[in-house]
Amino acid sequence: MKKFNVGLQLYSVRESMEKDFEGTLTAVRDMGYEYVEFAGYFGKSSEEIKEILDRLGLKCVSVHQRLDFFDKDPTAGINYLKNFGVKYVVVPWHDKSKLAGGPGWEETKETFTKYAKLFAENGMILGYHNHDFEFEKFEGKYLHDYLFEAIDNDIFVPEFDTCWLKYAGLAPESKIREYAGKVEIVHLKDFYCESFAGGPVYDLITTDGKDGGKKPTKEENKFEFRPVGYGIQDFKTILEACEESGTETVIVEQDKTSLGMTDLESVKASREYLKNTFGI
Repeated sequence: MKKFNVGLQLYSVRESMEKDFEGTLTAVRDMGYEYVEFAGYFGKSSEEIKEILDRLGLKCVSVHQRLDFFDKDPTAGINYLKNFGVKYVVVPWHDKSKLAGGPGWEETKETFTKYAKLFAENGMILGYHNHDFEFEKFEGKYLHDYLFEAIDNDIFVPEFDTCWLKYAGLAPESKIREYAGKVEIVHLKDFYCESFAGGPVYDLITTDGKDGGKKPTKEENKFEFRPVGYGIQDFKTILEACEESGTETVIVEQDKTSLGMTDLESVKASREYLKNTFGI
């Protein structure tokens, strides 16, 4: 199997990051992660983040970042991220009412196109991280696909979250192959549940990377996030699709800890599974 770059979405260890920023990144590096994806910057300056990443030998290929981060001073926001090597600026969540069929759809197209072009001019790419609701249909087509028909895919790419694809009732590997050539980064996320497509079971991330509330239907379908390899996902099939489709970096994410593990224990278990099972 291809030797993918392996990264960690730092939202997975946000509590540890809050307590000990550099110590947590050191632990993540020592587990064998080569890349990180930020979701919030824990009060650190761009220069501080660059210095720590460089010293630890970590690379930041992408961040989860709401676009209002750039509204006040787009140049400052872009420079903040460019300084520590960010290539993909990924929208982590977008209000369903602002997708196709909703009152905010035209605004979304305008805003995403504006920032996709701005990032492209600065050597970065706008990305979109899905949840499950983007795979509801409007007039026979997935909400997700309207986005990628409306905006030039040379400057706008998906970051597929394999958990939410499967939870929505799709085969993650099929959607990855459908977007072959545009899926350089993919989220590997495992879970367990007994009923699919049962509504929101996730926390929403606010601008500063903190929990923004949830709708607790997870108890109804026995939903639980798991370390990679500990749930119901078929990662062999997913990684084969990634290899065929040109994915360069796979990013581990676990929204909540489970199985009695701490956040660091969970992401270590995920890293060991990928190394021991697939040699990556």
